[in-house]
Parts: sequence; structure tokens; C-alpha cells
Amino acid sequence: MNEIRNRVAESSLITIDMKSFVGSQEREKIDISKWLHQGVVLKEKRFREFLNNEQWIKYQNKYVAIYCSVDTIIPIWAYMLITKYLNPFTRNVVFGDEKELEKKIFEININQIQLNELQDKRVLVKGCANTYIPDESYVQISNKLIGTVKSLMFGEACSNVPIYKST
Repeated sequence: MNEIRNRVAESSLITIDMKSFVGSQEREKIDISKWLHQGVVLKEKRFREFLNNEQWIKYQNKYVAIYCSVDTIIPIWAYMLITKYLNPFTRNVVFGDEKELEKKIFEININQIQLNELQDKRVLVKGCANTYIPDESYVQISNKLIGTVKSLMFGEACSNVPIYKST
């Protein structure tokens, strides 16, 4: 009787699951609209008062997105000023919403890949997940791996799309 073998498990294929780059970083977001006069106008004196009274310590060691959820004109110095207050406490500040913050965190986590462990290896990037994965992250990981790995594929081990093969 023939033994059932798992050829995928026996292969030298290294699988990188993109959802692993979500990371454990704590995330926060700040919507400037809460500090606008009548919800639409930024008044500098009042805005500075709000910023002076904010408890910035609550953002300690977090990754923070700053944005405005209402359609109004916010001067760029307002974002710079918020960043000044956040800077002593946070790990990183991003201009944009939660998706922009996720892009940044994915980029940070992808950049921590140890390439020497993947040198001349066959690598499969697994992307299907119930987790939000920014499209840009697939480009970032490709940039990181191409030229180092022996081959790069996307999908599942049993059904993948070849992306790169070294010559």
C-alpha cells in the first residue's frame, strides 16, 4: 500500500503569510474635527488651547494616525503642531486615516524581515486572509525579496502564481 505523503511539507518552500505583518503595534487615531469651531473652522488660538489641554501620555508607545473626517480646509501646520505634541510619546505618527496607518505599520514590519534567512530559498507569499492587508504591502515585500530569494510565488502551495525566479 502506498503511503500518503505531504509533498508540500516535504518541500523546501518557505511560506510568508502577509497577515503576520499586521503586527502587535498599538494603534490610535486622532480626528482633528473634534477641535474645529462649529465643526468646520480651525481657529488657531482655540486649537492651541485644545492641544495644550490634551492628555498626550495616553498615546505612549502607540502608532497614531492624524486626519480630519470632515470636508474642510485644514492648514498643514495644524498637523505639524499635533505631531510636535505626539512626538515625545508615540512610536510613529502618520498623516491619514486608519488605512494609511496600516500601510505604515506593514511597511515597518516588512522591513524587519531578515533577508539572510531567505537567501536563495523558494518563497511563497500567502495573501488570502480575512485580515486587511494593504495592496502596497505586496509591492513592498516583492521589492524586499526579489534579488535575494531563489524564487518568489504568490498564493497557496498547491496553487500559486510564479512571480520571480533567479537566473
